[in-house]
Amino acid sequence: MEDVDRALEQRIAALLDTRAAGVSICPSEAARAVDPDGWRELMPAAREAAGRLAAAGEVEVTQRGEVVDVATARGPVRIRRPA
Repeated sequence: MEDVDRALEQRIAALLDTRAAGVSICPSEAARAVDPDGWRELMPAAREAAGRLAAAGEVEVTQRGEVVDVATARGPVRIRRPA
């Protein structure tokens, strides 16, 4: 795993730690926090980081409020802590 992948996972966790229970974040928030200028290029890596955290049971990836597999989800997703 590369440093940027670890940084994205850590940033996702840190952002969720600052939110109220049940509140989600967008993967772009983590990407922007890691690289404010190059965040768009980090979006695939941010989604992959969310997928790794979801596989570990640390987060859920949702789309329109329903839990989805980020690897197969098309379009915008959100990340939240499991209920």
